[in-house]
Amino acid sequence: MPSEQALILVLNCGSSSIKFAVFAANEPQSPRALHSGKVQGIGSAKPLLDESGAASALLVLDSEHPYRSALTLILERVAARLNGARLVCVAHRVVHGGNRYFAPTVLNSKVLADLHELVPLAPLHQPFALDAVQILLREQADLLQVACFDTAFHHHLPKVEQMLALPHEWFERGVRRYGFHGLSYEYMASVLPGRHGERASGRVIVAHLGSGASLCALQNLQSVATTMGFSALDGLMMGTRPGALDAGVVLYLLENEKLSVKQVERLLYQQSGLLGVSGISPEVRVLLEQEAENEHAGEALLLYIRRIVREIGAMVAVLGGLDMLVFTAGVGENSAEIRRRICAQLGFLPIALDETANQQNAPLISAPDSGVKVAVERTNEEWIAARHALQFYR
Repeated sequence: MPSEQALILVLNCGSSSIKFAVFAANEPQSPRALHSGKVQGIGSAKPLLDESGAASALLVLDSEHPYRSALTLILERVAARLNGARLVCVAHRVVHGGNRYFAPTVLNSKVLADLHELVPLAPLHQPFALDAVQILLREQADLLQVACFDTAFHHHLPKVEQMLALPHEWFERGVRRYGFHGLSYEYMASVLPGRHGERASGRVIVAHLGSGASLCALQNLQSVATTMGFSALDGLMMGTRPGALDAGVVLYLLENEKLSVKQVERLLYQQSGLLGVSGISPEVRVLLEQEAENEHAGEALLLYIRRIVREIGAMVAVLGGLDMLVFTAGVGENSAEIRRRICAQLGFLPIALDETANQQNAPLISAPDSGVKVAVERTNEEWIAARHALQFYR
């Protein structure tokens, strides 16, 4: 990295992985990271480090504190590449800001305490991001840290989209629909007009399909509806989460099956979704490979597609039509077969794919005569977080 340069480190922390990226503070318009990578499999027997420009490397982490060990390793790897440059800020992707934090916020002990109260609403991500903040506050107290919230992009949803059909007092106490994957959707809103012109400002649905999954309806590049709600459990079927679920099921599990609250939480966050239905894997790629021989793998994929198509149909109704459908995140960007199956059931819109372009994961995969433009766009949540952090550094 060039010497005398000010750098921003972005951390995206999950329960078993930490993604990181380094950006130049003097180039806020460049989405290209100077360096990036991921530590995955934290807590497993074989954690791996993937870095840009290097082969995957097997790691040895502290068995008692593997997460802290992984974070320390990332900081050491970044420091080794500084070459006289200065790390001036760390930007954290924080999944839930609740009804108090809906703009990028400088992190301190008070903010950290507030955000800890939201851990039950995003247990796969929130506690790990906050652990990273706490470690850095303790070890590098003078380093500027900024929280960038996944809920923020949806803050201006129409009130009818925020409301739940509960007594109004609960809405006032913060029990409402928030929406997530906001950094990803904000990135889409920033780049789609340059790629696709005026249509991108029309009636657009973005499908963020990864291990977590959601849809966002955009109009005039603003979020007007989304599938995730109060927590990151709602909406689409995901890798290990069920998505929308009759609340009566939870009551039944608690009252009749006598599951504890912790057992229900583990079921909903870690044992359901594609993994639960298939009994094999939370990964679409694995299930596609096995569906011909395994009935449950096929059933999981069938339900996964059905839920996506159903929710797209509901959003088309809210938008009053559709001009553009955009696929992003790990599955959306890389699985031509999943995109094909989804679009095959949306032909009534009308949607028609260019099969060659789809197989190539091309930026535009719809056929010339398709009534709805279909695009594939690689997301860049880290760059959005870095841009937000700049306002505090400057």
